[in-house]
Amino acid sequence: MQIDIIVPVYDAAGLLRRCLATLDRHTDPARARVLVIDDASPDPAIAPLLAEWAACSPLRPRLLANAHNLGFVGSVNRGFAETTGDALLLNADTEVTPGWLERMTAALAADPRIATATPFSNNAEICSWPEFCHAAPVPGDAARIARACVLAGPPEYPELPTAVGFCMLIRRAALAALGDFDQATFGRGYGEENDFCLRAAAHGWRNVLVDDCYVVHAGGGSFAALGLKPGGENLARLLVRYPRYNAQVAAFIAADPLAPRRARIARCHRELAASPP
Repeated sequence: MQIDIIVPVYDAAGLLRRCLATLDRHTDPARARVLVIDDASPDPAIAPLLAEWAACSPLRPRLLANAHNLGFVGSVNRGFAETTGDALLLNADTEVTPGWLERMTAALAADPRIATATPFSNNAEICSWPEFCHAAPVPGDAARIARACVLAGPPEYPELPTAVGFCMLIRRAALAALGDFDQATFGRGYGEENDFCLRAAAHGWRNVLVDDCYVVHAGGGSFAALGLKPGGENLARLLVRYPRYNAQVAAFIAADPLAPRRARIARCHRELAASPP
């Protein structure tokens, strides 16, 4: 079955252009259907950019435009409703790498109880590489890092307390069982993917890291223009619903079970950098 890649868009034309270019370069059209949702971007460059790309892209994407701004959660939920397969949420400020989709889908195939899968990235909180929980600049050698992730050994798909929404593959069966993102509680964005993952875990599903996959995340682009940011009222709402959430994440950070894998990736990356081109 093909994966449905859902890309919500709000302004940030430069980052969007890079995202779409890497999607074209590194995504097999036979494996994916691409849906891009423009959330009423005020930048007049966005609509023609998308139209020009869609006319030429080998992915033959669908374009939707919200009549009015729905925010990230509303746009994602529209994407869920418009698609039928396993759903891969991809921020418009990301850049995918060679083999990314094959490795993401292999994670779901490895265990039918996996609800969500997140790759490594330079800027992905608990899924960050090279430094745990520290954002790094956009790298100039993303393909080399992606190769190092593969060379670091067979994937183990370690458990995460939550997915990270910049690039998040969601099994359709989990969506059907749990429902979509909670827009009534989390409004325009932040906290919705954490809530979904905690609901999934409570029903026996797993949230995992795709530890042989790497996707670049610039961060601070697209929906950041709406003033969406972590913490604040949405974190308070999440903690009312899940009082142990902060403690769970703190325990994961203290244990840092991903450290050995990060170290192996770093070693492989150094070896690749030192080898002849």
